Amino acid sequence: MEKVNEKDKEFRFGDWGPKYLMRGPKLEWGIVKIIPGKELGAHYHKEVEEIFYVLSGKAEMIVNENKFEITVGDAVRVDANEEHNIINPSEDFLAVFIKVPYIPEDKYTK
Repeated sequence: MEKVNEKDKEFRFGDWGPKYLMRGPKLEWGIVKIIPGKELGAHYHKEVEEIFYVLSGKAEMIVNENKFEITVGDAVRVDANEEHNIINPSEDFLAVFIKVPYIPEDKYTK
């Protein structure tokens, strides 16, 4: 059993970025906040699939060069080897992310 409180964790870049709530042994998950003018950064995973569920705001998501809007209530599953990015042009964006299996070093950029 593991219990955490989101307030006890930090975003990677201070006031934005990914915030991991639980890591391992089988998956990792957390929330990602992207402030206006910032982006997640294009990357892919060789073995890990990643799921995003939008809690607030809207943003542009690009998966394998296909761009579309994501907004509150949208869920997107990105398969292994699919390059993905989230770009925020306008308002604070918040989403839950889940990555499975737990392989923290499985992140690549082109």
